Amino acid sequence: MKFNPLGSSGLSVSEICLGSMTWGLQNNQTDADQQLAIALAAGINFIDTAEMYAVPPSPKTYGKTEAIIGNWLSRNQAKRNELVIATKIAGPGLSWVREGSLISGESVCQAVDASLQRLKTDYIDLFQLHWPNRPSPHFGKHWHNDIAFTDVDHHRATEQMLDILQGLQRCVDAGKIRHCGLSNETPWGINQYLKLAKSHNLPRMVSIQNEFNLLQSKDWPYLIEQCVYEEIAYLPWSPLAGGALSGKYLDGARPEGSRWSLIQRNGLFRDTAQSELATAAYCDLAAQHKISPAQLANAWCKQVNGVTSTIIGATTPAQLNENIAAFEIELTDEALTEINQILQTYPLAF
Repeated sequence: MKFNPLGSSGLSVSEICLGSMTWGLQNNQTDADQQLAIALAAGINFIDTAEMYAVPPSPKTYGKTEAIIGNWLSRNQAKRNELVIATKIAGPGLSWVREGSLISGESVCQAVDASLQRLKTDYIDLFQLHWPNRPSPHFGKHWHNDIAFTDVDHHRATEQMLDILQGLQRCVDAGKIRHCGLSNETPWGINQYLKLAKSHNLPRMVSIQNEFNLLQSKDWPYLIEQCVYEEIAYLPWSPLAGGALSGKYLDGARPEGSRWSLIQRNGLFRDTAQSELATAAYCDLAAQHKISPAQLANAWCKQVNGVTSTIIGATTPAQLNENIAAFEIELTDEALTEINQILQTYPLAF
């Protein structure tokens, strides 16, 4: 297993991060225990979760994933110091999470305490902001004029960021979190947090996790360039585009128990005609190179310059082993050239 620095944190993380958002809905405690055993045996030391999980989010499943990890940790306390555990505070919009309120310094402290209780641990290695308070171009909202940036009160947004950082500082001082990170952010957001941290001597963001895959690679090159130069670990989530790049949803298929068979909070925004065509092309290419479509997508994500650790997820041991094995695959120059040709044809498939 290869390890990379987690930005400026001083921590070292495996190039594979085990995502957990299916635990508590599609997967139960026994499933999660099995996945953790497989991951640790492969050398993975990085586990990502969130207070919002399992997904799709609901009042019924809220906090269940952290609780499942906490149950495992309570039975495997000797492993705690070997792991880098990351979780996230939910942003605004979920009525059952602090009445859908904005993230604030106060809510950060509340969320940290609740996550620590569910995780049954004394500290969180990486505490992340799941999505910004202000409108942001993620979850399919990146097309022209989806967001009227001229109408956003960015001065107020900056004031909120300062308050959030002050809350994070209180948690760091109390020993409850070690490092702070972002999720579903933009270059402007990264820059504001870095400036505020420097000018007010507050915690510096060490990482960002955004969706990044063969169907949606908008972070290359501008956001990733900033991450590299500012020592911000770049952590792609959904390298399979919500499972689409495995090919299992082609021709309208909806396998029983799969994520796309469940009601999605933001709808199936990845399910477009362009995504269907692009996925079919990637599946054909994978067959030519005698690897699975999922392995092609994961291996491509791994080799993108600036990627620190890719967040993978699975609902079965077979899927997890297949995904882990992808990181041993070195795509040939020929394969990368062919992938680029498909990317140029479908640069933003959804």
